[in-house]
Amino acid sequence: MRKSLKAVAAGAACVVAGAALYGAGAATAGQSTANSTHEPYNIGLLVKDIDTYYGTTADGNGVYQASPDSPYAEDLARIDADAKRYIDKAARKAHHRGEKPAVVFDIDDTLLLSLDYEKRYNYTYNSTTWSDYVNKADRPAVFGSPELVRYAESKGVEVFYNSGLSEAQRAGAVENLKKVGADVNLDADHMFLKDKANPPAYLKDCASPGTWNCTTVQYKGGTRGHIERDLGYEIIANFGDQYSDLDGGHADRTYKLPNPTYFVS
Repeated sequence: MRKSLKAVAAGAACVVAGAALYGAGAATAGQSTANSTHEPYNIGLLVKDIDTYYGTTADGNGVYQASPDSPYAEDLARIDADAKRYIDKAARKAHHRGEKPAVVFDIDDTLLLSLDYEKRYNYTYNSTTWSDYVNKADRPAVFGSPELVRYAESKGVEVFYNSGLSEAQRAGAVENLKKVGADVNLDADHMFLKDKANPPAYLKDCASPGTWNCTTVQYKGGTRGHIERDLGYEIIANFGDQYSDLDGGHADRTYKLPNPTYFVS
């Protein structure tokens, strides 16, 4: 479930300070303060802090963009540098052991930045406006992420995508990823999207045709389990902007990208 800024103001305030490597099985401090009995962080000040963090400015077309000189960009650069060093080392070890190394990327705010949507709709979510926005296929890249996708491919690592987008949004997602330079393995065998009408058999514990009871963790963890168990890959790294992108196992290392604008449980 995607929650708006108003629902997570207190927790988001902790995230604004920047992103960190989210080690396998370890949560960062301040991951959630939803149960705090103290007065939450003032939402007006929080929005200002988020704008400062992203260096938010409107371009000539009135589209809100993040600044490449922002604290957000600096945090991403540190994460990407660490990830490249790790992928290089982990890929060599996996190949030496005769394994098939893979990396898994979330899409929304891991590869494609949704800041303009969040600003334009005051950090709220509506399924119709969101679908229209995704299908426009005009989101900018999250700084450094397309390069990271191509870097993994260059090291002989199989690239997969594990997203909460729906099958109806597949064409828009593929077109947008091509536009930003993440044109790697964008076929249906590598890009896993939600198909609530006809869920895959590997999600049988929480979904069946016409019935979907999967949490985000069950869906994403189950998909990674399919990649490892059924497709025979070793997932050396998993990238996402939400903790629910990362929980559920089936990854040697996980990387949490910064996103203080919404929370997906």
